[in-house]
Amino acid sequence: MTLERILNAESVAIVGASKVDTKRGFQAIRSLLDEKYEGRIFPVNPKEKRILGLECYSKISDIKENVDLVLITTPAGTIPNVLAECGKKGVAGAVIIAGGFRETGDTGKKTEEDLIAAANQYNVRIIGPNTSGMMNLKTNLNLVGLKDAPKGTIALISQSGNMALSLFTEAKLKSRGGFSYYVGVGNELDIKFHEYLEFFRDDPDTKVILMYVEGMREGRRFLQEAYKTTLRKPIVLLKSGRSSTGQMSAGSHTGALAGISEVANTAFKRAGIIVVEKSDNLYSVAETLASQPVIKNNKVAVLADGGGHATIAADILTDLGLSIPELTTRTREKLIKLLPFTAAVRNPVDVAGGTDSDPTVFAECARIILKDPNIGGLLMVGLFGGYGIRFAESLAWKEEDAAHQLGKLIGKHNKPIVVHSLYSSVKPHALELLRYYGIPVVDSLDIACNCMGALDQRGHYLNEYHAKVNFIFNWRSKSKPEGRRIIENVKKENRRFLLETEAKRLFQIHGAPVTEDKLAVTADEAVRMAEGMGGKVALKIVSKDILHKSDVGGVRLNVGTKDEIKKAFKQIVKNVKAHHPDADIKGVLVSPMAKPGVEVIIGTKLDDQFGPVIMFGLGGIMVEVLKDVSFRVLPISPRSARHMMEDIRSAPLLDGVRGKAPHDKAAVRKLLLICSEIVEAYPEIAEMDLNPVIVYEKGISVVDARVILKKPSE
Repeated sequence: MTLERILNAESVAIVGASKVDTKRGFQAIRSLLDEKYEGRIFPVNPKEKRILGLECYSKISDIKENVDLVLITTPAGTIPNVLAECGKKGVAGAVIIAGGFRETGDTGKKTEEDLIAAANQYNVRIIGPNTSGMMNLKTNLNLVGLKDAPKGTIALISQSGNMALSLFTEAKLKSRGGFSYYVGVGNELDIKFHEYLEFFRDDPDTKVILMYVEGMREGRRFLQEAYKTTLRKPIVLLKSGRSSTGQMSAGSHTGALAGISEVANTAFKRAGIIVVEKSDNLYSVAETLASQPVIKNNKVAVLADGGGHATIAADILTDLGLSIPELTTRTREKLIKLLPFTAAVRNPVDVAGGTDSDPTVFAECARIILKDPNIGGLLMVGLFGGYGIRFAESLAWKEEDAAHQLGKLIGKHNKPIVVHSLYSSVKPHALELLRYYGIPVVDSLDIACNCMGALDQRGHYLNEYHAKVNFIFNWRSKSKPEGRRIIENVKKENRRFLLETEAKRLFQIHGAPVTEDKLAVTADEAVRMAEGMGGKVALKIVSKDILHKSDVGGVRLNVGTKDEIKKAFKQIVKNVKAHHPDADIKGVLVSPMAKPGVEVIIGTKLDDQFGPVIMFGLGGIMVEVLKDVSFRVLPISPRSARHMMEDIRSAPLLDGVRGKAPHDKAAVRKLLLICSEIVEAYPEIAEMDLNPVIVYEKGISVVDARVILKKPSE
């Protein structure tokens, strides 16, 4: 209800109202008046009596009527007191334009803390600060100052005012659609992204939610709400910062490899969000999803008036994962009768000049193609809309006739049509008619194909099985008594990482197949233990002070004879003492050398925005060289575990190559799920690394395990 009063405010006060036309306090009032805002407007400025014909108030408490929303245009230092006044008045929310808070240093940090305290004390919700404003285009509540913003069914949530401006401009120039709301999220100090999703999910006038995101304060809550929202309406999102990495941890491979874009993109897609990689795709993709039915079977047709465009479109669509199936014999026969003998009619369809004298042939071809049971959607590419310009003015009316026919086909077949036209920017009437019918028209072939890709992705998401994970943890519900004792003992000793013996035992009690290791305190004891293992062994230091054992010479592999074992034991201890003289050495772990197999890595870490995430990839020393890994936000389902394994480039190695038998992928999937279970069972865990895990034709072996706990303050 709070956001209802804010985003659908029936009255708004402008604190910092001004008569100076360059100031935001003037521009906001003028925009509200010019746009004919349906609610009441209250300028607030103690120095003025009237502004733009409206009575001006000295302070908010002087306003006798109810105030739903306040736009604050005054400097940062004044805002805590203004918010207190708003709270006493019963105002629901405030839009704060100013910057100058935590990002400016200690003074700004103190101001921000005072602002938050005032907002919390008086229950005033905040949009911003450092926002370009917000708009409700249904009621003409315009707190941005943008003139003649195009109205439509897309709700825009953006952390960039300039990005919002570019999208409004694109909509105005290139479509007949537009926006239901705009919210400039700003610093996301109070109202979070997920709360806007909750509101727009239930808004009957919003068909698509379009987002530009730079960072999130509560990423996991966002994923939970996005998961609920995308089952009802699409979310299209561009996440900036792909080239920057998230916080790196020196404690594990997983921490160093988990870049921000890998984690964010897989998380968003798992929640059903359409992730857009380029800004010039954003609006067209959203417009397409708002106006077109989805592709239900992954299969599309291309209808072109030139072979070059048809070939390029086919390549792009294939790269996007869409299928371009051959048309049925009956469909091809109908096209052959309609088109010149030189036409290509298998798919893509090239009319080969068959439309030059009569563009209505395009509509007839589209009708025939959309009736084909193999086809789920149609992409038209080329000159349509420009025949009256390119060839003869008399063809323009035939193009308009074709546009009417094309518009009616969508409702008849419930299959989408997207049109690429070289003449889109010229806006001939035929293309405006297509837009009237809701058919997207774009001048970029790449963007047109990406629109088809989004329709396919959306259709696939709605038709597939939805795992019941929902990004929600049931903390500690899956913990084991012995596992809890291990974690509590580590915490009691003020340690942050488990000894390898403890880590492997933790995995073992949750069902993971770990190597059978023994802890030797002396060299002679290591010899006796190795003799019982029946082959060569690995020796590894065990110390609470040593995390990276190899870095300090704390590991020896393929040790066989008694003398080799004794020598290796003593050398390991000597190496460690040389690097860390005060290290508390518990002993040396003696492990049987694992048989050769495919080495993989499984790890988890805490992502700043989304919480616990899991990584899978090619393991051993190759993980840092190839970085062939995939990520998912935890917890995962069996289906997600399978997809993680399929996502890496090296996936065929597990299937068996050059005549080798396939490896035990089912055992790897089970281990991924065990890792998910352990993170859910013990919320103290910050990171885990299993590297390498050796995969055999039958079974797997966890050779090395590392578990790091959160800092006490986390």
